[in-house]
Parts: sequence; structure tokens; C-alpha cells
Amino acid sequence: MNTVISGLVASYGSTTVLHGIDLDLGDGEMLAVLGPSGCGKTTLLRSIAGLHRIDAGRITSDGRDLSVAGRIQVPPEKRGIGLMPQEGGLFPHLTVRRNIEFGLRTGFVRPYLSGRAERSRRVDEMLELVGLPDAGAVQPSELSGGQQQRIALARALAPAPSVVLMDEPFAALDAGLRTSIRQDVRELLKASKTASILVTHDRAEALGTADRVVVLLGGRCAQVDTPRQVYERPATPAVARFVGDAYFVDAVGHGGYAETILGRIETTTRATGDGQVLLRPEQLVVSDLEDGAFVVEHEFFTGPESSVTLRHSDTGLRLRAIARTSDRFAPGTVVTVSVTSPVHWFAGSAD
Repeated sequence: MNTVISGLVASYGSTTVLHGIDLDLGDGEMLAVLGPSGCGKTTLLRSIAGLHRIDAGRITSDGRDLSVAGRIQVPPEKRGIGLMPQEGGLFPHLTVRRNIEFGLRTGFVRPYLSGRAERSRRVDEMLELVGLPDAGAVQPSELSGGQQQRIALARALAPAPSVVLMDEPFAALDAGLRTSIRQDVRELLKASKTASILVTHDRAEALGTADRVVVLLGGRCAQVDTPRQVYERPATPAVARFVGDAYFVDAVGHGGYAETILGRIETTTRATGDGQVLLRPEQLVVSDLEDGAFVVEHEFFTGPESSVTLRHSDTGLRLRAIARTSDRFAPGTVVTVSVTSPVHWFAGSAD
């Protein structure tokens, strides 16, 4: 195990921001911390980096205590942890080569990187790793946003840290570039076998990039699991709502299925008694049938697909479904709605 966080509590003055966080990070694993603004994501990262003192708990890395509340506080530069801040944080007055060298001249330098020749060789390795072998002599301002992010990663990886912390590193990039760069970063971290923690509020970024996702709500770990499990089998209704569009429909469970106003639906877990099922828009299929129970309220064309808003004629239940662009549903059309895959079950009410 690479990094372990146990019972972490962190505050700013009298305000507690993190409440008993328990996490572990394996060698080479990417862990995404996903949550809304103000939930404690950056405080968690700062605590691991040693930039914020914790009030309770323990942080260890490779079996070494980095923080033990009230007893041990290893300085940031001696933790063996790399940091990749928002927008890269490159020093504008230094060349790319000197930016990467910076981490090799201070802090937690490994013994085999102590000499000038070794440091130069390491910089060359990092430039090659991030696909910019000829960029050493240029200034950061001469690079594109995506190239700057690669150099920021090279600088973070240069001292061979045990873990790299990334705080919203792709937020400043445009949408198209963001997707490609985060996959590049992911592959580079895997290639170097470096564990990493990615802090983000972007659901697609967390679910599409990480090995596991931590959903942080109100300063507490609401769920820690694989992206697919977090999305398809959320621990709570709050997690379900946060990680994607979620609709909760009253149901009566009968073991492996539930009876709803949409008919009998298979459930992912055993369902018994009164409860609710979770529906995602992509699970719903809309059919243009005159005896349907739903009425189309709106249809929004989004390119490769259309978003269709529906209302149940009797109960007023509103759902949103994803339809193919070849299927057209004008407002007022009477339709049926069916469910294509097993749904997640919540006992009781999701409110």
C-alpha cells in the first residue's frame, strides 16, 4: 500500500471541513476525489501535501508517518509527494528545462539524482516521457496550454515521488483539449507507475479517468468505489444525484424485480417492500404509441442524440430520456417509456 489516510479531521478556525476521512491509495493507482465546491477537496489535498495541519488522524506513505495529529508534521518538501496545481503553475521566468530541474535541486531528491549529470539525464527522461524532447530551451509562454500541463507533470514526476497530487489541473483548458490531455496524463502516470490523486468537480473527468472515485459530500466520504459502481450502484441517493442525472420512482420490490408505473423492472440487488428505483436517462427508451402513459413536453437536439423531457399523464412524474436523432418526438406526442437495463434499488424514500 502506498498512501493511507486514517480518521483525518481538518479545520479552518472553528469550522471543521473534513470529518474522519479514511482512504488508501495503491501503487500506480489513480484516485479521483469528486465533490462540489466547498466540500473539502482542496483541503484534503493540502493536508496530504503537508500544507495544512490536521486536527486528528494520520497520514502515512510507504509505511512512513507524514502527519500524526499533534505529534508529527513532516515538511512538504520532505514528504516525497509531487504537486501539480491548477493551470500547471510553471515559473514563467525559467525555461522548461529549469522548471523541471527545480524539483531536483530542492526537497526530496533521491540519492541517484544528486549529481548535475544525473539531474540533466533525468530532465531529458522527463521531456521524452511527456513527448516534448526538444522543448527544454523554450519559455513556458511559448507553449500551448496542453504542453504546459505536460511540463507541469514532468516537473512533478522528476524527483520520483511516491504520489502526485493534482488539483483541478485541467480546469483552464478548453473542453476538447481537456479530454485528450487528461488521457495523456493518465497514460504518463501509468507508464511511470506513479500513484496519483486527482481533485475535480467534473463528473466526466472523475468517472472517465480514475481507477477509483471518492465522492466527497459535506466533508465526508459518501462512497469510495470504481467509477462504474459509483454511477450504477451509488451508496446513497445523494451520491446518485451528484454523479449524474437521477430520477427516483416509487416501487414495490419482489426480490429480483420491482413493480413501478413503468411496469416490472429488473433490479441490480434484491428488492423487498416499499422503496424507489433509480433511473438514468440513458436507460430509458421512448416509443411513439397511442396508448402510452407519458406525454412529450420538450425535445432538445444536441447533435448525436436528443434529450426528451416526458411527463406521466396521471401522476405528473417527469423524466428525461436520451433518444437517437433519427427518432423525432414533437411536444404533445403520447409515448410509452421502457427501461433497458437493471436498475438500482433504494429501500424507503430517496428524499
